[in-house]
Amino acid sequence: MEIASMRNRPPWKGESCGARVPGSPMLPIAGGSKVARVSRPVVRKNPNYGPETQSTHRHEKSLADYRTRVAIGPAMSPINAFLSKNRLRIAENPCVSPDFCLDWENLAAKLKAGGAGTRKWSKSGFETAAGAWQLIEDAVTGDCAWLLAPRAGAKAATGLADGVSLEGAIQAFPATFDNLLRLKNLVQEHNPDSTIFPSAGAKLGQSTLGIGARFTTLHWPAVEWAMSALELGVTANQNSIPRELVYDVNAMLEGRLDTVPFPFIGTNVPEGHQGQSVEGMSHGCVLSKLKTGFHRRGIAWSFNADHQPIGGKFDNREDQLVAGCVLASYITFDLSPELAQTKVPEGAAAQRDYVQANVDTALVQQVKARVAGAGLQLNEEQFNALLCYVWPALRKMKVRDGKYRAAREQAFTTAAGRTYLRELSIDELPGLTTPETTAIMLAFCEIMGMPIHFIAPAFGFQKNMPYPDNAALRALIGKQWTVCQKFGASIGFHSGSGKSAENYQVMGQVTGGRLEIKTSGRYTYEMGVALFHSQNPADQALWRDWYRFTVELALQGAVSADATEQKMARVFITDALTRSGRPTDVFASPAATRAAVEALPPGPDHMFWFEYNFLFVLAAGGRAQKTALGDHTPAGYQQRARFYAISEEGRLNFAKGIARYIVFLAENTGLASAARCAAARTLLDRYTTMADFLADISR
Repeated sequence: MEIASMRNRPPWKGESCGARVPGSPMLPIAGGSKVARVSRPVVRKNPNYGPETQSTHRHEKSLADYRTRVAIGPAMSPINAFLSKNRLRIAENPCVSPDFCLDWENLAAKLKAGGAGTRKWSKSGFETAAGAWQLIEDAVTGDCAWLLAPRAGAKAATGLADGVSLEGAIQAFPATFDNLLRLKNLVQEHNPDSTIFPSAGAKLGQSTLGIGARFTTLHWPAVEWAMSALELGVTANQNSIPRELVYDVNAMLEGRLDTVPFPFIGTNVPEGHQGQSVEGMSHGCVLSKLKTGFHRRGIAWSFNADHQPIGGKFDNREDQLVAGCVLASYITFDLSPELAQTKVPEGAAAQRDYVQANVDTALVQQVKARVAGAGLQLNEEQFNALLCYVWPALRKMKVRDGKYRAAREQAFTTAAGRTYLRELSIDELPGLTTPETTAIMLAFCEIMGMPIHFIAPAFGFQKNMPYPDNAALRALIGKQWTVCQKFGASIGFHSGSGKSAENYQVMGQVTGGRLEIKTSGRYTYEMGVALFHSQNPADQALWRDWYRFTVELALQGAVSADATEQKMARVFITDALTRSGRPTDVFASPAATRAAVEALPPGPDHMFWFEYNFLFVLAAGGRAQKTALGDHTPAGYQQRARFYAISEEGRLNFAKGIARYIVFLAENTGLASAARCAAARTLLDRYTTMADFLADISR
């Protein structure tokens, strides 16, 4: 059995994982943890939060203090009170709260008075056994409610809470997260094939495109348009949790969020650096499909809770992670936190003894037989060494998987509502994954009752960079695909943004379309392109501030005492200068570096803008200061609101850019025909208003 050795390496550009943990074993899927965090106490004076305090979170705030300063009614949760008090309404700051109604008392009063100032989403209608439903929204605040026109003879009880009666026997219910879960049961009991909610249906467990949301939620209509135009279901909501999304809003309010190391900027940033919560994103993605009428198309789509961390320091909060992801129809298991702390016994004899003492003999024999049946020969010593390394993580994965299953069985009443897909992530660990390692991991998961739909081996991809050798890529994928076919698994290609058309064609051809391409960073880039080309003055002002933010981070990094930060900043600056045909010997002094960078014409294609841009969305005051990043105070959310205030021109530019990229991916991977993709591009060229773009989603 050939097992590739691991290599120490600096993080790739834009990579948010730490270096290999010293002393970790040199095995094919070993290495540093992408989600490992190191809390650094920071003293911060915050005018919103009172006196200076020392905390492992930059923005610590006790929930008790919120309660003393905010009058919280019996129906208002702490997060809703925080948002309401600071005028952070859903209309300009969606998906922070799990609920899509912060102030039900006010909205209910409006509805009872005739509904002035509200908007019924005409395409949102659907039916359950109880009757016909429609979504209504406060046009100013963004608070939403469900309207029910009861079916004649239907039982009055719906299970939804806090309903009020309106004229004409209409009932209204607040769009709370709890009500959303209840509504999912009503919908799927009435129609198991409904596509209102994310699912594991159709071909989503075999072929998909992962559309990440590392930035805002403004891309969702474009994703819905692309799915509709291509008649292709994709993973329409994808986020790393808890790294990118707030896993628990109470933990956020109480200052208990951990931090994530970003070596390329030389600091740690709080978890949930996008600002939105996992439940809020789950909720908002469903409502978006209803507002545009996408659910009428009957196209299944999924929600991926990406890089769910297994083991390590996440043991003590895995129940909260499970609860927050209950609407996810697709779970990616990331074993690296447990692997990072696992110590492998030294020597072949000690490793053999460990396996005999800790792993069931029958299970070992079944795995060996399954791998042999896939046509691979195992070296006994290397097999034992690998098993010593992965067994603690696999045991914890089994426990977590049981919790995901139990949570769905408790919350949902139908098989459609309870089913979820599994992905095993082993891609962002140093070293290329060997076919033997892939087979062993798939065999263990299969025999332990956790069949894997997608597995993500390491192919040596760098984020946002094409793979340089298509022939070599074809050979690497071919070896993995030979194994995956034997286990009925598809290949997940992580770090999938920024690859060449030829790269995607190779991926699709070798796998026959049995793949997943995970993309994320591209969609932030498309927002920059949209604002850059917008003629709207406010859009241009936002673009200038955003560009200046990345310039300042790059210039700070270029003279940083942190070796990794300095190296990466200089790589980013040098790339931008090279592509612009400028001299690159600019690091003799800070003044020389600044002069060279500031002489560049601003644009979204500079590498330093591409690499630093995602940090702007929750940077307090838009400041290029490390202490301002990932700010969950009102200042951070006020910054986030700037993006939700962009013009219709900016939104249309953004939507068309997103849709074009999804069409590009679908065509080159073979998930949609060339003719259908050409027709979609022709249609995109015709749109001159956002209204026309949105109107075509439901057809």
